[in-house]
Amino acid sequence: MEQSFRTNLPTEHVSEGNPSVVGALRLHEFPSHIFHNQRLLRVWLPPGYDLPENAGHKYPVFYLNDGQNLFDPATSFAGEWQVDETADRLIRAGVIPATIFVGIDNARVERLKEYLPYRSLNPVVLRPQGKKYPRFLIEEVMPFVSQNYRVAKGADNAMLGGSSLGALISLYVAIAAPGFFGRLLLESPSLWVANRQILRAAKGCRHWPEKVFLGVGTLEVGREDKDRQTVENVRELERILRRAGLEGRRLRVEVAEGATHSETAWAARFPDALKFLLGS
Repeated sequence: MEQSFRTNLPTEHVSEGNPSVVGALRLHEFPSHIFHNQRLLRVWLPPGYDLPENAGHKYPVFYLNDGQNLFDPATSFAGEWQVDETADRLIRAGVIPATIFVGIDNARVERLKEYLPYRSLNPVVLRPQGKKYPRFLIEEVMPFVSQNYRVAKGADNAMLGGSSLGALISLYVAIAAPGFFGRLLLESPSLWVANRQILRAAKGCRHWPEKVFLGVGTLEVGREDKDRQTVENVRELERILRRAGLEGRRLRVEVAEGATHSETAWAARFPDALKFLLGS
């Protein structure tokens, strides 16, 4: 089905030299026929993307949920991940390859429904839509990005991640649609939702991404008992992944002492996550 897109192309970074050598953030108003709504896709292009000598180069793509929280504190819930600043610095230093980052905005009032694949009483979501999210990514978002940007093919060049409920739905996608994403970033995943049903689903998964970065803080909730349970949920996921064969270079788990459930904490761990997932 043909889709129409209205595109705004602002430059995120300012340079006194050639503007094509700096990263650029492009915003696309993106309608979904699967969810019957519209959101922004925020596409950050790495330094040098528009240089003539790179015209034939194709790039890996990192898809991140809750796009409002990635690039701009003015649009974020409470701070930003600083994705553009971190990626720019690591790319220029040669630590990670030049990579396109795609922030997929959440659907605001529909966020809970789209990010929950299971019925839940806490939070109350009786008609979840999250089981449609793999199709939304694979049939709508990824083809649009491939049609409009120079994207390298294959799961080795496609990464997915998010935080909180955005991490929960990323994990669900990896389980429900294996083989599409070769790297997975899970920050403070809401594994407790729907009585930890996602962990039961994970136990049955046999095909995981090549690399997984799993991060959590010790003060996620602010209550000692729930903080302990949050970390234990992550440890349980770690055990499931290790039993599935993700050892050594394939799995990194970071439990950050004193870190909270916040964009500030996720931004602080983002450099290590990128180095692990994208570094050689």
